[in-house]
Amino acid sequence: MTTNYEIGSVITGKVAGIQPYGAFIALDDNTQGLVHISEIKHGFVKDIHDVLSIGDEVKVKVLSVDEENGKISLSIRATEEAPKATQATSKPRRRQASVKTEEPTEGFNTLKEKLQEWISQSEREDLIKK
Repeated sequence: MTTNYEIGSVITGKVAGIQPYGAFIALDDNTQGLVHISEIKHGFVKDIHDVLSIGDEVKVKVLSVDEENGKISLSIRATEEAPKATQATSKPRRRQASVKTEEPTEGFNTLKEKLQEWISQSEREDLIKK
């Protein structure tokens, strides 16, 4: 790297290459950085080709610089303001209507009725094994 790039600085570069995982940005004649797919824009990016094309000029923010390996991590998303939440993205929760059911008049005994029966049985001394 001939030029030192400072973390946090915003610079303009050109899209030099696109891979499924990100876009390579030419910062100068000798230096390229990578914008990971998650740093392309706010929201989900399925295919980078839908957002960027080779030769596009983009503003990028320097996230990290690895001098030893010659790698620069960049972000386009960090140069843009986050979109505000809209009604479509934040749906209000619906309140569940309370449903009243009638007690069954025939069929199986409800648990409530059985519970009372079980309690009274457990109190009977003649059923306790000694």
